[in-house]
Order: sequence, then structure tokens, then C-alpha cells
Amino acid sequence: MSEDTPDSMIPYDEIVQEALRAVVGRVLGEIVAGGSELPGTHHFYITFKTGAAGVSIPQHLRERFPDEMTIVLQNKFWELEVRDDGFSVGLSFNQIPAKLSVPYAAITAFVDPAVDFGLQFQATVADMAPEEHEDAENDAAEGSEEEAIEGADDGSNVVTVDFGRKK
Repeated sequence: MSEDTPDSMIPYDEIVQEALRAVVGRVLGEIVAGGSELPGTHHFYITFKTGAAGVSIPQHLRERFPDEMTIVLQNKFWELEVRDDGFSVGLSFNQIPAKLSVPYAAITAFVDPAVDFGLQFQATVADMAPEEHEDAENDAAEGSEEEAIEGADDGSNVVTVDFGRKK
């Protein structure tokens, strides 16, 4: 493309982001259809914007993670419900149960380290720069988070879509 290329009247980047977020919904739907048990060694790290529209998390988590948090769906989760616009799930944080509801539009990353698969998304909240935050540690098995993060950092099988916009 050259500088003479006109701005697109079709929002390709938004269409692609929406389609990739639908992958997350389909994967979670497969888990629900299979009895809410993760097959084999599959487990998911889902990162989302806590301040995005439609996100519902307990106040103490919102205070701890004012911008973004990562949850782990592995051993200890319950009541996974998948909707057309998002999902809800029960998780434990420091032995305290919590119900979270997350729209797909709030998700910024989805990783399944068991098969070295990951998706990264552009934030849908305009001009939100990520702030420093602690990683969420919902009662996952010890050691598994470090191993998964190491596998996720190598970039293999991670799809990043970044369409440059003319300003």
C-alpha cells in the first residue's frame, strides 16, 4: 500500500477483531458442551480490561486491578456460562469465591499454553494505555503459571492483528 491509498470506508480491523474474539466464545462453548471439563492439559489465560463496558467483577478485584487482569481457567472454576456477547465464570481468589462476567469486547489476550496457541487483541476502549498491574493469581496449581507464561512469550502461534490507521 502506498501513501496514495485512500482510507477504507469498511472497518476491516474491527471486523477481524470481532471474528477473532468469536474464536474465544467458540472455544469456551466447546468446554461447556463437553461438561465444563477441560480436555487433556488444556487451560486458558484470559486477559481483559476491567474498566470496559459490561465487565462485572467484585469491587475488591476492581481495586486491585483497575486497568487489566488475567484469569486462569484450569482446575478450579465453576458455572462457566457462554453467551453471544461474552462469558461468566466462578473463580476463587485467595480462597474467596467470585463471579466474573466478561464481554468478548473487553478481552485483550487469550492463551492456551498446553498447545502453544494465543490471540492478542487491540483494546476496544479508545486511547486506553495499559497501566502497571499485578497478575491475577486465582488458585491455579503451583508452577503451571510460570511454565505457561514462558511458553507464551516465545510468540509462536500467537496471532496479532494491527491495522495501521491514517490519522
